[in-house]
Amino acid sequence: MKLSKEKVFPIIISALKEDIGSGDITSSLLFEKDANIIAHIVAKEEAVVAGMDVAKWIFDAVDEKIAFTALCKDGDRVKKNKRIISVKGSAKNILSAERAVLNFLGHLSGVATLTAEYVKEVKGTGAKIYDTRKTTPGLRELEKYAVTAGGGFNFRIGLWDGIMIKDNHINGSRLEARGLRENIIRKSIGIFKNRGYKNVEVEVETLAEFKEALEAGADIIMLDNMKIEDVKKAVKLRGLRVKGGGLRVALEASGGIGLENVKEIAKTGVDRISIGRLTHSAPSIDFSLEI
Repeated sequence: MKLSKEKVFPIIISALKEDIGSGDITSSLLFEKDANIIAHIVAKEEAVVAGMDVAKWIFDAVDEKIAFTALCKDGDRVKKNKRIISVKGSAKNILSAERAVLNFLGHLSGVATLTAEYVKEVKGTGAKIYDTRKTTPGLRELEKYAVTAGGGFNFRIGLWDGIMIKDNHINGSRLEARGLRENIIRKSIGIFKNRGYKNVEVEVETLAEFKEALEAGADIIMLDNMKIEDVKKAVKLRGLRVKGGGLRVALEASGGIGLENVKEIAKTGVDRISIGRLTHSAPSIDFSLEI
């Protein structure tokens, strides 16, 4: 995934307006005669870096004359006290941009670093780590980019670019049908298949629902909060279907997954593991700007 400056720039301007407002009072008064300085952004802890382009765009937005030098790239793992950026220019303007730069770098690198921990845990199993739509409002583009910097994958950016039949869709369809009618999952999948949609995913919570989705021709089946024993059974049923000449359905595990159990889940044979905490609970990485 590549960041779009066109999409990200309005977020940057909003952050700068929030922080600078009518002007940086402290810097304006202390630096009566503005001086040129050299400053470095330093990682205060080991981390996987994400947000280098965002940092440059912030400095450019404040002052295009600030010279920006990247000392690493997104996706790099850096050690504690490693310099990642060097800037040269107006002291006033560098300090005005400082907090916005550090906030974005800290948050996005936090997402990338946490993602990398999950990716490391499942290495060698064949399972891939995916994000979800559980993102900070307004920051989805950035947070999903940070997931890819950490070695993870994106499924959907939003509701508009993929099919996901969730439990509430199924429950709503049952209500609309005025009762608990059978084959709701099958009929829901059929609506999209009949219109030529591909990569149709459905969320299931029981093995009975899984079997119905499997037989209905879902392309991806999410096993939501299922016990690991049931996940193993679903993988086995998928395998039997493939041996019988059926198409291989991608299986995704989701719900209640942490670093303590992600490897065990990956070893069941699922293809994907989606984790909301990658974006909604990643601790921020500590960076500082030092003159």
